[in-house]
Amino acid sequence: MQNIQPSAQSATRARTFDLVLTAILSTLVLISTMFINIKLPIGQGGLIHLGTGALFIVAILFGPKKGALAGAIGMGLFDIFGGWIIWAPTTIVARALQGYIVGKIAWSNGHRGDSVKLNILAAVASTPVMLAVYYIGQGIMYNNWVAPLASIPGDLIQSVVGLLIAIPLCLALKKTPFFRKNF
Repeated sequence: MQNIQPSAQSATRARTFDLVLTAILSTLVLISTMFINIKLPIGQGGLIHLGTGALFIVAILFGPKKGALAGAIGMGLFDIFGGWIIWAPTTIVARALQGYIVGKIAWSNGHRGDSVKLNILAAVASTPVMLAVYYIGQGIMYNNWVAPLASIPGDLIQSVVGLLIAIPLCLALKKTPFFRKNF
């Protein structure tokens, strides 16, 4: 390690920090999805959980790349470990896109998740994409294009709950020294 130049050590530390942070954020989404999840009596497997709120928080605070990775990894692992493995591919795509969209909008025009209006717009704009991916995934899985419509209300509720959790928490977290200094 002594032969490595200081700039190379800095780059290695930055990559290591980035990897560890992504793992922690993905775990936060996974645990939030597992913490409270209520199976809906309608649709083909919909759940209400806190994972969407965690995904929104990660994307708003850390941007599109972290939002996409944490959403895809965290909720994808929930499906795999939670007995919903058939849903994992659809969830990975839906939540990666949702996290990316939220982060991209929240971090647009020089903002870094610091505009409440953009953050709300980001969560709202990401919801139709998430709905569409789940609709298409269910349609393919069940070879039925009508039945997936029953899952839309639960998915909408999940996004609204996530938004109501994420916005106030992001406002509070943005005031902490960590985010004032680093992000």
